[in-house]
Amino acid sequence: MIRFVAHYGIHFIVPIVIAIYLYRENMLWSAVILLSAIVIDIDHLLATPLFDPNRCSINFHPLHSYWAIGLYTVMFIFKKTRIFGLALLLHILADIVDCLFILRTP
Repeated sequence: MIRFVAHYGIHFIVPIVIAIYLYRENMLWSAVILLSAIVIDIDHLLATPLFDPNRCSINFHPLHSYWAIGLYTVMFIFKKTRIFGLALLLHILADIVDCLFILRTP
């Protein structure tokens, strides 16, 4: 249960909190952008099996690869793409937290 709350809390609650506190002027638009990062999970459709609760997404799926994470980091550096990079990095953070729970499970 803690794993579920941590993973999906970062996916859905943290972006809203960030939109409220960091992007107050464009809160709604910012929240939509930050929440839309879930779309990178489309690469899970390439996996067999489609869903494996004990699989770490990081560096397994193409949009969760180290190269992609590097690109998201570069996007975060530049002001014009910062919010998109932040959204994607938050998504990766949620998946890293999920991976940590997988590693701790005996």
